[in-house]
Amino acid sequence: MSASRAVRSLPDEVLQAASPPSALPSMAAWPRTKAGTDGPNGSGPSSARTSARIRSLDSEVRALARTIAQAAVEVLAGTRPAQQLSRTLDPGCFSALQHRAALTRAFAARAPGGQSRLHRSPMVRSVRVCAVNDGVYEASLVVSEELRSRAVAMRLEGSSGAWRVTALEIG
Repeated sequence: MSASRAVRSLPDEVLQAASPPSALPSMAAWPRTKAGTDGPNGSGPSSARTSARIRSLDSEVRALARTIAQAAVEVLAGTRPAQQLSRTLDPGCFSALQHRAALTRAFAARAPGGQSRLHRSPMVRSVRVCAVNDGVYEASLVVSEELRSRAVAMRLEGSSGAWRVTALEIG
């Protein structure tokens, strides 16, 4: 008799007593399902739907982070009004972005002619997102401009069906 057949023929109490408490539940504790459906290793149609839903959410957050980062750098350049980001940014992030944009415009007004093009034509080069908790993501982006590249980091939190940036750092 093979070892796997011997294990399956043992009573559930013996299997549970033999395994340490931190171990996975015994095979007898897993629900009986048809072949190809969810099992102990997370394989099957249900886990495929879950991973597809996670990939869809990741791509949604990635696209949103890309849009917000591009818009934030355009606000710093003075080519976009900051008010357009008021719904997606936390009030603290929004006021910090407005303040930095005002400082950037004041600096550009005093700088020689070549420095005023510092923030022209921003383009997002890469986006990385990471799920921190349910409904909380952190994103890091690289935004290239004519004269330099910048790092942008943000924290996005989802609530009531909408995403809001609660932390925004632009290098």
